Amino acid sequence: MENIEAFNNHLPVKVRFGEGRALALADVVAECGATKVFLMVDEGIEKFNPAAKACIDNLLAQSAITVTTFEKPAGEPTIDMVDDATKALVASGAQAIVALGGGSVIDTAKAARLCAQLGITFREFQSRKPEYPIPTVALIAMPTSAGTGSEVSGGSVISDPAAGRKAGIANGNLRAQFAIVDPVLTYSMPPSMTANTGIDALAQAIAGIIAKCSTPIGDAIGYEAIRMMTPALVGAYKDGNDKAARAGMAAGSMMAGLTMNISDCTAEHSLGQAIGGLKHVPHGLTIGLVLVETLTREAKVVPAKMERVADAMGVADDGSKDGSRAVKAVRKILAELNFPVLSSLGFVEADIDNLADIALEDFFITQAPTPWSKAEVVEAFMSALKLQERVAVS
Repeated sequence: MENIEAFNNHLPVKVRFGEGRALALADVVAECGATKVFLMVDEGIEKFNPAAKACIDNLLAQSAITVTTFEKPAGEPTIDMVDDATKALVASGAQAIVALGGGSVIDTAKAARLCAQLGITFREFQSRKPEYPIPTVALIAMPTSAGTGSEVSGGSVISDPAAGRKAGIANGNLRAQFAIVDPVLTYSMPPSMTANTGIDALAQAIAGIIAKCSTPIGDAIGYEAIRMMTPALVGAYKDGNDKAARAGMAAGSMMAGLTMNISDCTAEHSLGQAIGGLKHVPHGLTIGLVLVETLTREAKVVPAKMERVADAMGVADDGSKDGSRAVKAVRKILAELNFPVLSSLGFVEADIDNLADIALEDFFITQAPTPWSKAEVVEAFMSALKLQERVAVS
């Protein structure tokens, strides 16, 4: 038996999960004691997400609630988006924020709430010693994608396009007070988005288990999230109306968010964010581009943990005991998702050294089970770059 090291966990988010839960949003607003609500949504959400439209219409019909709607522009959250949202939030005088959309909407809402309370811009926040006061405005997070787990995490990732970097901030006081996770809200996701967000969720669950700061609580949630998402991800990709698959991904991604927040992400996020900072492509896409390559390295340093990941994925024991079963299973999933490869973004070998330097400056890589060398990062990027198509390995 291994000794269990001391650890702390703090997870105060109230979760409501299940089909139709989005229509009970007004009840949660009432529980917050709010009569003025700042509703942040993906731009044009009512045109492409019928379930979100029904939720919004239901909220607007409440005579006791005044709603100020803010549409976040498409794309990863940027500093300018946060500042625009902060100004609108302050002007609204809202007592509660509803973030209805993908992880980028929820991340933007977290950062805007923080800046509004501190009375500063996001750049001003970055320029001083971090301060995370207990929030005075409640946040209700309602994800329309199954990926980041931002609805239950204390993290927010904001891009700085001018610098070609992403800035991650994290603190327990950034967390939402409520998470309403309704699988129906995710039905409108097209296959590519289902794949991108889903592979990010799977990566977070695995990372939270292999990270050097993992805990028994996070591991338990992570293994179950992996078990649920392994069949559900491909199922939801192939049939967006598959109720069981959508529910599995909605619950699994939320649980992966918990695992990541109890523990942390690792090298896959640092390498992925290096890509995203330069190319401004969806976050989940960048993670999937390097997931096999980073897990190949991690299997060499924590094979026992990767063996348990393989067990959670339902992979038959082949006697190898080296964690390669899990890597092969992830490679198979990426092939079934027809996932893109790194070269499709226009990267060439001459870009790898710079990508490696950026990745090594990122916080998440410091949470890997053992330190990465630059040579290992270069090797992972080069392996990803050489891949021309996704092929499952038996």
